[in-house]
Amino acid sequence: MNKPIVSVVKYEKPLESVRKAVELSKLFDDIPTNAKIFIKPNIVYWNRHSNFPKWGVLTTSRLIEDAVILLNERGIKDITIGEGIVTEDPKDELTAADAFEKLGYNILKKRYGVKVINTFRRPFEKIDMGLDFQVNFSSDALAADYILDIPVLKTHAQAKVSISFKNLKGLISIPSRKKFHSADPVHDLSYNVAHLPDKVPPCLTIIDGIYTLERGPAIDGKAHRSNILVASKDILSADFVGAKLLGFVPSKIPHLAIAAKQRNRPTDLSDVEVVGEKIEDLASHHEWDFIYNDAGDLPLPFQKIGVQGLKYHKYDNSMCTYCSGLNGIILLAIKYSWKGKPYDKIEILTGKMMKPTEGNNKTILLGQCQCNLNKNDPCIKELIPIQGCPPAREDVVEALKKAGINVQSALFKNLDSAVGFLMGKYKGKPEFEESFFQVE
Repeated sequence: MNKPIVSVVKYEKPLESVRKAVELSKLFDDIPTNAKIFIKPNIVYWNRHSNFPKWGVLTTSRLIEDAVILLNERGIKDITIGEGIVTEDPKDELTAADAFEKLGYNILKKRYGVKVINTFRRPFEKIDMGLDFQVNFSSDALAADYILDIPVLKTHAQAKVSISFKNLKGLISIPSRKKFHSADPVHDLSYNVAHLPDKVPPCLTIIDGIYTLERGPAIDGKAHRSNILVASKDILSADFVGAKLLGFVPSKIPHLAIAAKQRNRPTDLSDVEVVGEKIEDLASHHEWDFIYNDAGDLPLPFQKIGVQGLKYHKYDNSMCTYCSGLNGIILLAIKYSWKGKPYDKIEILTGKMMKPTEGNNKTILLGQCQCNLNKNDPCIKELIPIQGCPPAREDVVEALKKAGINVQSALFKNLDSAVGFLMGKYKGKPEFEESFFQVE
């Protein structure tokens, strides 16, 4: 049997670098001209009110256009670009429309005749992926002959890496995404992600490592200009190489290890042909984890500034996207509100697995899953539930203040405009170019 080919290329010039990656990997060689192609970028976040760091967070528009051009050169014209962008309000249609406009996708529609869709406004089909539940997957993606998976090369605070496998999670419905973050210790997030490519059209992969991200997957991570492209017809081999480029041993990435075992594949690249650049010449260590104290009940930065009287347990893989986003905001708000006076033995619980511990005066349960799990727990002295899926920002503020944590309400109220401050860490660094996320 022929080994899967993975190309590793330095990004140097628009179009030509992607062409090199595609040709070395023979990525498009077997695609007939009448094939339907569904391109899946990674737009994990969008904000229509304020500019925000896109580097290492979103797939570059430069790469999307280059892929469309290369497909067109081969006579392949039936191309759809689709993404489901998570928004606080599930009925929000403006955010996706704004993203597609500002990222230049509407120009691609006019220039090349591609279709651009918000998958949340399109049908889903239930498919059996061999999980504990049926998965609602994008009907448009399932109707394609090939999915062209174009993720960003980045780390992930729960999955360790978020590359080609994880990017497919953006093609499932919100209820299915929530189920992926299971409390089952075996059939957990990693197990579920490992099955994502199993019952869908063949996945061709181009990994966008022009910018890479530490402590991803979101805008508060640390981006690097890495100038790396990876391409392969084999999604697992592509992610093996991507993981190594981020400084990981593939066997230590749970969803990749599970996927390899299912396919009876080694994880050491011994059955993969890597062409182009040497992995070791481009690989660099990327941190993925947010560090907590030894007990795992307080973020290390909180401990360093002397926060006392608070247990804010480290997140686990059962916390879904909505509460993950809120979790980061809450941590930031608490850090800013700390004035040196110990809190009144407050415990904050998240996800679907955490249980209250003894000795606390007040217990905050973040989200409907926590409320359902622990609202009647006898060891809770004073219960402060934050219900809703997702919880409303104003309910979060009210609960924190009720517990004695006087966070700034304005931070939550003006969050959409406040994220602009994250642009500051890239100021004066010319290698971080907005033009990569525009179409001329």
